Amino acid sequence: MSTTPTRPLDLRLRDALDAAAAGVPRAPLAASVDRLIGRYREGGAASAPILGGATDVMAYALYRMPATLAACTNMLRHSAFRLPEITSVTDLGGGTGAAAWAAQDRWPDARIAVLDQVGEALQLGRQLRAAERGSVEFVRWQAGSPVPAADLVTVSYVLSELDPAAQDALVRAAIGAAVGAVAIIEPGTPSGHQRILAARRALLEAGWQAVAPCPHQLECPVRQPDWCHFSARVERSSVHRQLKGGELGHEDEKFSYVVAVPGGVDVPEADAARVLRHPVKRKGLVELQLCRPDGTASREVVTKRQGAAYKQARDVRWGDEWPPL
Repeated sequence: MSTTPTRPLDLRLRDALDAAAAGVPRAPLAASVDRLIGRYREGGAASAPILGGATDVMAYALYRMPATLAACTNMLRHSAFRLPEITSVTDLGGGTGAAAWAAQDRWPDARIAVLDQVGEALQLGRQLRAAERGSVEFVRWQAGSPVPAADLVTVSYVLSELDPAAQDALVRAAIGAAVGAVAIIEPGTPSGHQRILAARRALLEAGWQAVAPCPHQLECPVRQPDWCHFSARVERSSVHRQLKGGELGHEDEKFSYVVAVPGGVDVPEADAARVLRHPVKRKGLVELQLCRPDGTASREVVTKRQGAAYKQARDVRWGDEWPPL
């Protein structure tokens, strides 16, 4: 007997968002999206929650959840195989739960808790998950409150809304609650990379070890004005295009991240580099920009003369390990 394949994760989220937004007037949503985009571009710490009510929450979910899901899915694809067993996840400051969708897809039997201070975001998160399998709990939480222990603690797109002291406190709260791993992700901008570097330093100072994307525990070799970031393709829905005024059917979400595990966890030493940019493909050669296990970053050219390596290089993508495992 044939079975119907499960719809891809991004399409399931799109279905849930479309259902939640059905009948909601578009004009207030579009105005909220414009305001939120302006606020995030402005940057800086927020003195109050940026999402001011149900309209802001719905607008944010429609225009940001698909991109956050794509980035978190990409991050886990490149790091989950290096983590210890994950049976529980706490998504700290997780809002409507995009990171939880990615984690539940990766670990279907894991217990997941989304913590946030905006009640309307948690309510919409529950609504979006209603048709999905798996255990995801949405919990009201205030900064400074105890963080429930979990195998993995995620912090996605939160640090940019906090001042440096609050950023450090949140990272340390994540470290204190995590049993097996911490994953922190920020926008793939120069300032986002700086926040990830600060979080990485805090993790290393606490005795943790980075497992992705860094193939080493040394100082980041990527120097300003360059910055370490990656990219995930996001397919836009019609509502997404309307709210953002976009014409293309897709966009590329740029993000920076760090994933780390406690120092006592036995993780195989990395012997592969990380591809830091889209590979440049020309006739008979592929040019790769790599972060290497020895703590350096440099260019490598793979030519057609190298046979199997050249075929692998033609298929390798931004964010992959090189050579492929």
